Amino acid sequence: MDWLIRPANSHAGELARKLRLSPLCAQVLINRGIQTSEEGTSFLRPSLGGLIEPEQMPGLKEAVERIEQAIRKGERLTIYGDYDVDGITGVAILWYILRLLNAKVDYYIPHRIEEGYGLNCEAVEQLARDGTDVIITVDCGISSLEAAQRAGELGLDLIITDHHRLGAKLPKAAAIVHPLLEESYENPHSAGVMVAFKLGWGLANRSRTNGQLAPDLRQFLLDATVLTAIGTIADVVELDGENRIITSYGLKAAGDCTLCGFQSLIESLSLKNEQLGSYEIGFRVAPVLNAAGRMGHARLAVELLTSNNEMQSGEIAQYLNEQNRKRRQCESKILKQVREMITAGGLDRPKQKSIILAHPDWHIGVIGIVASRIADRFGKPTILLNNGDDIAKGSGRSIPGFDLFKALESCSRELVRFGGHSAAAGVRIEREKIERFAAAFEEYVRNNPSEEDTLGRLSIDALTSMGELSHRVVQELQLLAPFGRGNPAPVFATKGVHLISPPRRVGQRGEHLQLSISDEGSLPQSEAVGSGQKGAVRCIGFRMGELEKQLLERDFFDVAYEPKINNYKGSSNVELVLTDVRFD
Repeated sequence: MDWLIRPANSHAGELARKLRLSPLCAQVLINRGIQTSEEGTSFLRPSLGGLIEPEQMPGLKEAVERIEQAIRKGERLTIYGDYDVDGITGVAILWYILRLLNAKVDYYIPHRIEEGYGLNCEAVEQLARDGTDVIITVDCGISSLEAAQRAGELGLDLIITDHHRLGAKLPKAAAIVHPLLEESYENPHSAGVMVAFKLGWGLANRSRTNGQLAPDLRQFLLDATVLTAIGTIADVVELDGENRIITSYGLKAAGDCTLCGFQSLIESLSLKNEQLGSYEIGFRVAPVLNAAGRMGHARLAVELLTSNNEMQSGEIAQYLNEQNRKRRQCESKILKQVREMITAGGLDRPKQKSIILAHPDWHIGVIGIVASRIADRFGKPTILLNNGDDIAKGSGRSIPGFDLFKALESCSRELVRFGGHSAAAGVRIEREKIERFAAAFEEYVRNNPSEEDTLGRLSIDALTSMGELSHRVVQELQLLAPFGRGNPAPVFATKGVHLISPPRRVGQRGEHLQLSISDEGSLPQSEAVGSGQKGAVRCIGFRMGELEKQLLERDFFDVAYEPKINNYKGSSNVELVLTDVRFD
């Protein structure tokens, strides 16, 4: 793997002095585009005061006015949300706020397998029969032209809140709340839950008395930052600007969140007394919420987040954990099949630029996760399809620098339907057209290569020495969290390290490696950040068990890693999570 090492910046020392940070932390800030102490202070200490006022969101004013009218007239509102975590959390936020405003409100989540993504005509017709007057979408609707037309024919008013890519034509609606409707809007990377949060906040603001929010509304808006953080992290949007503000605040507020369902979920995952970070949300909390829609019906996840019954929410949380366990088993089976098909079909060869595969037995709710893993592993845009019916359904995932939505647009004549954004999308295609679509998609990828050739490359923030990684410095680096897209966890490298004890294979199959290393402190100061003093530290290399023999045979080697604080049985020590090992 090639290492792309950021050079030491001559301004790191000055920035470190002004912010009272280590030079290493200052270097990472510079790598993230932070140049001044003012920018650094804002980045390190995000405040809710930095959030964009809801009234600035394009289309929000019209949506608020129509909803207020519905509340006054006693009309029935139905929130129609997507079945992923972004949609689930957005639905829960709007439902809570509308209930606090005494609205007649219910919610509807389409079935992932039976109905698919987005607003559909059958659901609109059913909601009309049930007495709905106004439909409010969350995280969907911007591409549902036919369903929007049908809603109008049935006399329903439609309010769309979405963040996905705008098409050439907008659906007919009473209001469309969308960050991309105006180029000047400061946060074009808003998640669907952020758009829903802004709408709820805007409604709450209109209910103020003498400039003050009612106590229950104020408390819920604080709790809503937790749900917004979960949805934002789960949707893998850029964690900068107000996205960073809301995730940072929401994660810190999680311990004080008064939502019964959220606390039951956290307790079921044994995270009750832990400080939640983007890792815990992305890899522990979000998969359980997603499991509801992937393996069954996502409505159950909304029931959990909106429940005020401790016993009920506890039972739902445990059930969703079991569904997530089944999802992992299903995912493992599909992943194995996909890898075998890639090898058999030669799709792993360098000349092949995309991966499109289909199988009649693949679970539609799980193939998106597998597509993501394959795209990451092979560095190629990937689409996986279930072709058990005449209309195949699938999910696609992209790679950095490649716009999946544009690629699908170029092949749209072969598709029944598609929607999504640059990084992820859903597709429907007639079974007999899959091969033709795969050829057209491959041709587009060949002619429009990724702007960032990241396959086989590792971005490293700085070369440093072990002695620089004190407990204080590693704790200081956590000030840069939450980490995610646009703000990855810092990765450093140290050259010329050696073992100070034999490595040990760990894990059920010995797939991981524990080792302790030291460096010689000889890194030239022209390259390193810090003093270059030597040190020793313990490391863990996940899925690096096969390196045991090579490490024993070499006197020196180079390591790339993420430094962490390992808290275990009352002790707190610096530990390196290895990203790569080089033997050059």
